[in-house]
Amino acid sequence: MAGSRGTGAGTVRWTGTDGTWWGARTAPRRGRGDLRSFDEVHVLPRARWVRTPIVAATVTALVLAFAPAAAAAPGVPGATAAPAAAAADDGGSVAVTAERVAVPAGPGQPGTIDLDTSLYVPASATAASPAPAVLVAHGFGGSKDSVDSDARELAARGYVVQTWTARGFGASGGSIGLDDPDREVADASRLVDRLSRRADVQQDGPGDPRVGVTGGSYGGGLALLLAGYDRRIDAIVPVITWNDLGQALFPNNAVPTGTSAPGTPAAGAGAGDGVFKSGWAGVFFGSGGRVPAGGDTASGAGSGSGDESGGGFGGSDATGGTGGSTGGGADGGGGVGGVGSGNGAVDAGPAAGGTGSSGPAGPGTSAGSPGAVPGAPSDPVCGRFARDVCAAYGEAARTGRVSPELARLLRRSSPATVTDRITAPTLLVQGEQDTLFGLDQADANARQIAANGTPVSVLWFAGGHDGGGPDSEVRARIADWFDQHLRGLPAAEGTTGGLAEAPFAYQVRSSVRARDDTPTGRTVLADAYPGLRAGSAPAPTTALPLEGGEQTVVHPPGGNPSALTSLPGLGSALGSLGSLGGLSGLTTPGQSARFLTAPVADAIQPSGAPRVTVRVARVAGQPAPDTAVLFASLTTLGPDGRSTLLGNAVAPLRIAVPADGSPAETTVTLPGVVAPVQGGSRLLVQLSTTDQGYDSGADPAVWRVGLAGDTALSVPQVPGRTESAGTVPLWPVLGIAAVLAAALVAWLVARLRSRRADPADDDVPDDAAPLVVGGLAKTYRNGFAAVSDVSFTVPRGAVLGLLGPNGAGKTTVLRMLMGLITPTAGTMTAFSRPIRPGAAVLSRIGAFVEGPGFLPHLSGAENLRLYWEATGRPPEQARMAETLEIAGLGDSVHRRVGTYSQGMRQRLAIAQAMLGLPELLILDEPTNGLDPPQIHAMRELLRRYAAGGRTVLVSSHLLSEVEQTCSEVVVMHRGTVVAAGTVAELMAAGGGSSFTVDDTGRAAAVLAALDGVTDVVTGDEPGVVHAHTGDTARADAVAALVSGGVAVSAAGPRGRLEDAFLELVGPEGRDVEAAQGQDVEAPRGQDAGGTP
Repeated sequence: MAGSRGTGAGTVRWTGTDGTWWGARTAPRRGRGDLRSFDEVHVLPRARWVRTPIVAATVTALVLAFAPAAAAAPGVPGATAAPAAAAADDGGSVAVTAERVAVPAGPGQPGTIDLDTSLYVPASATAASPAPAVLVAHGFGGSKDSVDSDARELAARGYVVQTWTARGFGASGGSIGLDDPDREVADASRLVDRLSRRADVQQDGPGDPRVGVTGGSYGGGLALLLAGYDRRIDAIVPVITWNDLGQALFPNNAVPTGTSAPGTPAAGAGAGDGVFKSGWAGVFFGSGGRVPAGGDTASGAGSGSGDESGGGFGGSDATGGTGGSTGGGADGGGGVGGVGSGNGAVDAGPAAGGTGSSGPAGPGTSAGSPGAVPGAPSDPVCGRFARDVCAAYGEAARTGRVSPELARLLRRSSPATVTDRITAPTLLVQGEQDTLFGLDQADANARQIAANGTPVSVLWFAGGHDGGGPDSEVRARIADWFDQHLRGLPAAEGTTGGLAEAPFAYQVRSSVRARDDTPTGRTVLADAYPGLRAGSAPAPTTALPLEGGEQTVVHPPGGNPSALTSLPGLGSALGSLGSLGGLSGLTTPGQSARFLTAPVADAIQPSGAPRVTVRVARVAGQPAPDTAVLFASLTTLGPDGRSTLLGNAVAPLRIAVPADGSPAETTVTLPGVVAPVQGGSRLLVQLSTTDQGYDSGADPAVWRVGLAGDTALSVPQVPGRTESAGTVPLWPVLGIAAVLAAALVAWLVARLRSRRADPADDDVPDDAAPLVVGGLAKTYRNGFAAVSDVSFTVPRGAVLGLLGPNGAGKTTVLRMLMGLITPTAGTMTAFSRPIRPGAAVLSRIGAFVEGPGFLPHLSGAENLRLYWEATGRPPEQARMAETLEIAGLGDSVHRRVGTYSQGMRQRLAIAQAMLGLPELLILDEPTNGLDPPQIHAMRELLRRYAAGGRTVLVSSHLLSEVEQTCSEVVVMHRGTVVAAGTVAELMAAGGGSSFTVDDTGRAAAVLAALDGVTDVVTGDEPGVVHAHTGDTARADAVAALVSGGVAVSAAGPRGRLEDAFLELVGPEGRDVEAAQGQDVEAPRGQDAGGTP
């Protein structure tokens, strides 16, 4: 399951593995402990009197920003069907009736089972003015509640809407047959029969209602199958669904070279003997196979009623929840598992899906519990799956191959078997971020249905099983399709403008999504779906030559370790890791062959499935099975070095390789994608031997992989016109502007108050200490104490080193000194004046903490000038010439900063802190990233600065630098000060000793055997042994050496700051030198506590 929080209208959204297409909001669910409360979201501490108006302004602005959008939304989050009777909704505009409908149990099974159904009838649908009907099917693992908001939105547009919980799920009886034509499809056909007997539903003839069907994933497959088996269906909109379930779960994207390919843009290879998509298959089986622990049907545990992504792609648990709540109590609240049975004063009865009585005394049973439904199986292995489906899956899980029985079952549930019979106008909506049912599945449906002469339109949206649900534009397009083909309205009158008339459209998403239903990309409209009709032009392609010789790849025994590029529901998140430079961490070295294009001169727009021809051969003397299993992917490498896995998917290949060592040439169809590629980027084709989402086999293998044919990557690009460039809506923009204005007012008020509160600095005594810290503490909301009772004084003219191991709290102290964060307790004064945000005394302090933010296209001098101007102080106070002389930048200050070395950038940053020659200079890791000559130059720079009576406070990890540069040292450990004094004083207390002996080896052995003696070192100097004697007197150590037959000519203290440091902080301090000055206390924008 992959989660994402929505930002619109108070909803919390979790995107999972499947779901329905419609609702952006779903009924709230309870029982999930993994959603953090708002109290756990930490913010930077700030002054209370500033925070209050900002929070108030923010709340007000958000109400203004989102209230209009919420008011306009037709769906009502949390609304559920009234139990067992009609209920008015939206002021009587829609009546909802929940009912148990009996249908035959199935071929060879006696009796009937009950389906849990709901009917939504708008007030406008009457016997005098009947309305068309729409069946809305839910996704795998869901129930009718998953599509409640979808149904209400369609009913608000005047349609009679029928929803139901498919057999094997929620409160319906029976077992899961994977859209079996004799079971699930037949059930839907009987619901059409019921619609044909309603006077408020428009009829085309006796027993023939005007009806459309839609649904996502599992529900989309049913829409296609129902249209193939029942000629009464008048229009369908299947969403993110499959064409051939066998190909979807056992894909093979490799065909022999020379095999003709369809001319459509996203046509898959469609080869047999594919690779088992074990990750997604496990998700399906897990979400449909749960039964109560121990068979306790009254516990409320069960398979749940949330579909694979909840309602509308963004609701509850990916598998419907694992702990449905009981339905009893006065409110009859539904749990994650389903709708509760209690209703306080009303006995819900069986129509609500429960068995308990009403009121507080009736605990009831969750509708998600299989045991609560008559006829539901209680097999702990198969759960609610039909036994033939369960057995076939078990065989695939054991072998990783498709058995004849499983192939038959998957074929039975594949729309490919009936697409030649579909005559209902079809809008195919498929997701561009989908590792379960890719664009190739919709492409195959389009080709096969169009071959009958049936009207077909195709819409690719920027989402899918891995990327979220359709936005408002796509949902409106779906409703327009029903308006056009059920009501007869012209496409030109559709609410989506040109999109309603486009036979093919695809979305190009930008990196920003303003809200869950607000795109910030663009929609491209094409005049036709290329290659769809006989004689039509194929999809245009661009050939990009690839570079890269033959490479050897290894498949490890058991397929572990394996690459992490494709996991159920996480494709988008993993692709984001690649964009952050983490893609190399997701693939395993030695398992991948890489082939690169040259940088593209101009931006291109891949829109479809690229192809490349490769050759695979055995390596003499190395193990290899009969077939090679590989995984092909396409990645962009941007000019800035960032990489993005296109489509967040891989294409599995199973290639028969000759045993004689000759290569097998094959054409590889990569995943269908829509992804803008900017000019200067390179495309990377990668073939790997493993992937976490698939069963790559257990046999070890070594393969030789290279390019074949013309060695070019063929990239489809479907031209079109941009219909819409998604922008942020007006109300949120105004709300954000209001927040910013309120924050500006609060800042101005704070500035005025601080100026009035701060006394003038003219009367500060000359001998006032530059910095005095007393009892300083910082504790975050989660209870973490980053700093506790820190006290020290920085004398005038000193270079004081703030030293400590990683996480000691040094950076937190510096940030409090700079007024960036507010301490929990304690006092800070500079030159006898209190330090707080905006205090006037801060003008006497210069600081370099974290990055300086230089503009690379400007010179060093220009950067310094702009920085000083931003302070608002007169230019003559900058003392620019003196600062540059001390910094020693010379003529380099007139060069562009982009040409500077790291050392020059550091010196320029310190020069920026020195502007105005402040009396106190605070530097955090000034030698970070510098080489030894640069460190030496930095040391001299600090000494020159302090020579004029000014004071420097330096935070550092480098013991040697503190020892050579600083006159005073404050040592911190675990947020407290453990020692303070001059460098000489701390070195004298270090506990180190040196012994000049005749035999260093024997001396080392004798010393190591003494209690309390550690860190015995030889080899630094001839005839000298160093040791940390601790509590052992040096005289006792000399006596032990003499007794051990070692001649000692000299013994004395070993004065090193390192020894003193280790004595104070223990073994943790050993990491300091290894850190080489890198501040790992807190990431950028955080403090030592890791709290933003």
